[in-house]
Amino acid sequence: MNIAERIQRLRKARGMSQEELADHMGVSRQAVSRWESGQSTPDLDKVVLLSDFFETTTDYLLKGTEPGPQGNSPKSAMFFFAASTLFNLAALLFSVVLWLERQEVYATGAGITLMLAGSGLFFLSLFTHRPKKERAVRLFLRVNVWILLFIPLSCLWNILSGLAGGYWGLPAPIPLPGNSILLFLLFWVIYITVCAAADLFARKYPFHFS
Repeated sequence: MNIAERIQRLRKARGMSQEELADHMGVSRQAVSRWESGQSTPDLDKVVLLSDFFETTTDYLLKGTEPGPQGNSPKSAMFFFAASTLFNLAALLFSVVLWLERQEVYATGAGITLMLAGSGLFFLSLFTHRPKKERAVRLFLRVNVWILLFIPLSCLWNILSGLAGGYWGLPAPIPLPGNSILLFLLFWVIYITVCAAADLFARKYPFHFS
């Protein structure tokens, strides 16, 4: 099996078309077609991008050498994705529980601060060499957008709905019903729409790492 066959095999294993792979690699579909037919070989920088995208090694793509045991290699970016996501989820739950018990604004501040720290941990990990960066970033954004936007959107909603009702809305970490159930339901429609749009962007955007 040569590099052309390996690229084709990896692409099909992902269930991707040549056009989709081309979008991720920043090349034309014809370039991918030439790679897979053996008419041309991807440049070294594209080989690196392919190895990151398919979560394999450049040795495998170029020579067919199967990846060996990881040994003392750095932790995968997926580890930091999982750790940061769990931390952010715990921070959100902590903020909500604290608010329900104390009804104090510092519950909101504590949740936002903790989630900024959890997200910062993940993005700082990307500045060092980590396998599976692209997949980790995509999953982090797709999952965490639902967590990270909940408190800011809730605060904004409570303040704006309060002003509309002639009173000062509380910057609570959860949406408050206020005087209208219909407006309360509208918050959830807006929240789901915004998060779904961000999720779609993260799914389609071609993240590249050198």
